[in-house]
Amino acid sequence: MDDDPRLGAETAAALASARRRAVRDGDRQIDTAHLLHSLLEHDPQVRAAFGGGPQLARLLGYLVQRSIGYGLRWQSGVEDSGALPVVTVVEGFSPLAATALELACVRAARRDGAPARGVDLLAAIVTDPQARAVEVLTHAGADVYELRARIEDALREHDEDGLDGREAYVGGGGPAC
Repeated sequence: MDDDPRLGAETAAALASARRRAVRDGDRQIDTAHLLHSLLEHDPQVRAAFGGGPQLARLLGYLVQRSIGYGLRWQSGVEDSGALPVVTVVEGFSPLAATALELACVRAARRDGAPARGVDLLAAIVTDPQARAVEVLTHAGADVYELRARIEDALREHDEDGLDGREAYVGGGGPAC
């Protein structure tokens, strides 16, 4: 999946980073929390979706805690809420992470046919309330529903105004999360 032409450069870099993080942490599979952490590190549009500031710092701090031990309780289980149909089985990915990757590609294809961006993957990750990434976001104080709305508003502005996505977040693409 790392070399999937349906993924944009930042998304592919985040995916490779998530794979390294999962291996380093001794996790059996890449889950949505690994993807979230890596997206935040590699994609400025994803960081912008959180409005920066204290919330972003809290979220990154929480993810670091997860990677140094908080996530130990997740190592023995597979991330799969059963709420979303598994689109495909991808070796090394939790069912939810594989589904999120596929949904991100579908979103991008429907929108403009371009490769999936990090915000496409972020939007797909937060679709399932049982996803580990949603749990992390909730514990860090993020309003997942507001985040989804902000992503959709920014993507809609991108489509209408020809913005590169980043301007939509920074230029007032909705209230700060």
